[in-house]
Amino acid sequence: MKASELREKSSADLSQLLLDLRKDQFNLRMQSATGQLSQVHQFSQVRGDIARIKTILAEQKGVNK
Repeated sequence: MKASELREKSSADLSQLLLDLRKDQFNLRMQSATGQLSQVHQFSQVRGDIARIKTILAEQKGVNK
C-alpha cells in the first residue's frame, strides 16, 4: 500500500484497515509457528503497512488538534 493512497482515506477507514492488518499479522505468526507459512516476505510487508497506517493516523491527529 502506498502512503498517498492511505492519506486519501478517513480515520475510521484507516482504523479498520489497521485492525485487519493486525489480524493478518497474527495469522501469519500462527502459520509460521505451525510451519505452514511459505511466503515469509509477507511479514515485512504487513509490518510496513501497519507502520504506514499508524504514522498517517498520528499525522491526522496532529492536524486535527
